[in-house]
Amino acid sequence: MKQNILTVHIEISPNASKNEIVPFNDSVKIKITAQPIENKANKALIEFLSKYFSVPKSKIKITKGLTSKNKTIEFDNITDDKKNEILSALKISV
Repeated sequence: MKQNILTVHIEISPNASKNEIVPFNDSVKIKITAQPIENKANKALIEFLSKYFSVPKSKIKITKGLTSKNKTIEFDNITDDKKNEILSALKISV
């Protein structure tokens, strides 16, 4: 299987009652319980995605939007199967 990079655009909603992925307009919103201070929400987002998709945290990074609700997330060096699983779960088509 070929290894590759998957880039997705999401909107984050900090201070939520629970961590979850919800469809939102034409994109996806990820609700995170952490507060958006001192990078806590970004760290919680990466941890949530890591556990949700069983991808090591080291393979997930926020490439754009560190201080914004709109973020670009990069999954590095993942298999095509994992890429399809993530796209399907986020209801994103490429």
